[in-house]
Amino acid sequence: MSNSKGSLPPRSNGPQGGRGQQNRTAPQTKTKKKKVKKRSFFARLTRMLLMLVLIGVLAGLGYAGYLYYKFEKGGFGTDQAVDSGQLASAKPLTMLLLGTDNRPKHPSNLTDVIMVAALNPDTKSATVVSLPRDTYVELSGYKKNKINAYYARFKSKEDTSGISAEDEMKTMMGKYLDVDIDYVTVLDFQGFRDIVDELGGVDVNISADMCYTDSVDGTDINLKKGPAQLNGDDALDYVRYRKSNCSPKTEGSDDFDRNKRQNEVLNALVGQMQSLGGVLKIGNVMDAVGNNLETDIENEQIKSMIATYWKISKENIAFVPVTGTWRSPYVYINDTELENARQSLQATLAGSAAASETP
Repeated sequence: MSNSKGSLPPRSNGPQGGRGQQNRTAPQTKTKKKKVKKRSFFARLTRMLLMLVLIGVLAGLGYAGYLYYKFEKGGFGTDQAVDSGQLASAKPLTMLLLGTDNRPKHPSNLTDVIMVAALNPDTKSATVVSLPRDTYVELSGYKKNKINAYYARFKSKEDTSGISAEDEMKTMMGKYLDVDIDYVTVLDFQGFRDIVDELGGVDVNISADMCYTDSVDGTDINLKKGPAQLNGDDALDYVRYRKSNCSPKTEGSDDFDRNKRQNEVLNALVGQMQSLGGVLKIGNVMDAVGNNLETDIENEQIKSMIATYWKISKENIAFVPVTGTWRSPYVYINDTELENARQSLQATLAGSAAASETP
């Protein structure tokens, strides 16, 4: 568990149902800037950081020795003991990954990011299912709502229900996707910026100009079409961009376009982290991760994950984004894709052939 945050409640034992944009070919001038590192609980969260943490925790990205040492010293998980038969090396595991749009000027527990990952130690494979934040959910025992509203609702009822919002989400998402969920991780937005900056930026190919400003939360997106190397701020703008309020307006995008850009950035960052340069920087990268997350995964379990999955390849991690049809204010999920996502998770847990990414 990060030293900058409070621990999540113990796991329940019940059933779980253009600012820094640079053109690649242009000469770059390095300017030293004073780095201000926010560690506030009220930082925004992002899907990209969730995925990076998942892979960082599982794979170790070529630097397992450092990570093992780090968790021997305390790590960022909980201090609870784990039975040997429940370790990642002994059985498949599932994790719920959440990201909330919680900002200093806009406090919120709405989960803009909802993903579930399944991991299998025998096949050394993982499947990560992601759902649009506006997904319409109609589930027995729960009020009909957008999927991103449930965590906030559970948070508001913690004092009266006596059940943590995190455990409530594990139960609900387990029921929705028809898998038992073992762990939950909630990640802080600032860590994404830190990871990109620690790796020296990320290379992308911007498909169209992007421009959007918001004086309330300080957003100032100004990205130009073409190959570019983005710093942490601009990489975040790139994966978040949805619409334009500039004059002239730039082309907008929907949640599905954002998912594609997020996967593009993720793959680029994973490649950089697995390179020699990335390996040499892994200590700082993992510190950035640890300073910006909360989880109920035990440190002993995290060490087991590292030992079990540190050689996992990108090809053995299947990302399965579920899409649907937008009819304001909801996304109505494609039933075939949702069933494919459920089967993909179950297949990974059962040790069947790894699922392929949904087109």
